[in-house]
Amino acid sequence: MTVETPLVADLRAIVGDRHVIDGRSSLLVYESDASPGYRKRPLLAVFPGSRDEAIAVGRLLAARGVAFVPRGSGTGLSGGALADGIVLLGLQRLKRILALDTVERTATVEAGVVNAALTAAAAPHGLHYAPDPSSQTACTIGGNVAENAGGPHCLKYGVTLNHILTATVMLPNGDIVALRMPRDARDGYDLMGAFVGSEGCFGVALDVTVRLTPTPEAIRTLLADFMTLNDAARTTSAVVASGIVPAACELMDQGTIRAVEASIYAAGYPTDAAAVLLIEVDGAAAAVDDDAARVEQICREHGARSVRLASDPADRARLWHGRKKAFGAMGRMAPNLSVQDAVVPRTKLAEILAAIAEISARHGVRVCNVFHAGDGNLHPNISYDGRNAAETARVHEANHEIMSLCIAAGGTITGEHGVGLDKLGYMEKLFAPDTLDAMCRLRDAF
Repeated sequence: MTVETPLVADLRAIVGDRHVIDGRSSLLVYESDASPGYRKRPLLAVFPGSRDEAIAVGRLLAARGVAFVPRGSGTGLSGGALADGIVLLGLQRLKRILALDTVERTATVEAGVVNAALTAAAAPHGLHYAPDPSSQTACTIGGNVAENAGGPHCLKYGVTLNHILTATVMLPNGDIVALRMPRDARDGYDLMGAFVGSEGCFGVALDVTVRLTPTPEAIRTLLADFMTLNDAARTTSAVVASGIVPAACELMDQGTIRAVEASIYAAGYPTDAAAVLLIEVDGAAAAVDDDAARVEQICREHGARSVRLASDPADRARLWHGRKKAFGAMGRMAPNLSVQDAVVPRTKLAEILAAIAEISARHGVRVCNVFHAGDGNLHPNISYDGRNAAETARVHEANHEIMSLCIAAGGTITGEHGVGLDKLGYMEKLFAPDTLDAMCRLRDAF
């Protein structure tokens, strides 16, 4: 399909000349998201600057029968925002915070508002937006809604779905609908629950109203290091079994630790450790100190070599900066990075990690693990050179075995990154034909 001059002219009449990109070289940056193993070139890219412009663009494309794919900041990790020879609808210019209600503890924001910017706006009022993906300094709320994004603190506070109240949605034909979370059975179908996590296939969120969370009175962040990965995994289950619900419980193995410490994101992790756990508890000050003491005790009982308590907010921020920039640190190791996103029962973490190590060795690929241990959301990362066909083939084989392993263990193929292009091939392993058909029919209804 070639770009039609009338289409480009009409789009530019809506959004302005600067906000329609159709040059071959200019479109290179939009060929992939943060998962560079998948590349698709858009027909063109258009960037509306307001809700009205977005609606006008959507209706024009529908009238011309031109397909489009919505895109936020492009921080996705499953190839979910790639437009293959069709129009890419970029929403990052829709970045207004429309309302901030400190009494009701809600905020209404446009789709392009950056996740961390929302928390920054709410912070002076003693509030924050709890879902915190590692890309939160760049990812947008609209993209978070599309992927049902999580983050380290979803262990206690939940994922995006748990914090969305209403949404203004543009359907593929340009119609506008208002969705809201149902309050009781009389509200009928939970269309919002279906929409969040639909990866842009049901429509485009133009603005959303989210729930804000009070900033905890006290926070304690602990770093425990272990000489075996097995001990770190067992500790995770022991902490949760104790009745304590950490705000976060993150595991990084030695490969990840060394990548972080060799980068500008160095956080002071011990490079000789087989693994570290970054555990955070929060709440009322008196209770948090007791919980932190109990967590430290559990870590030591399960083989922790040392347990360090962050000394001040700057130290805490440094520990978290290393964890959240771990994927970026791995970018120094090879041109390409495959990031998987399987979820397994927490009690099976130790055996799954051992099996992943065996798969890594057998295929001759390097796997670094950094993940949300508290809820069993694994992120095995494989650094490789995509220009090397043989190495790329081994990576695909290792990924296939890892995902099949997690499914067989009673897990699922994604916890927060979405299916996109990356995991389409695993859907039939996880879902029966009738279930897949129901998913497609629901998409068609939207």
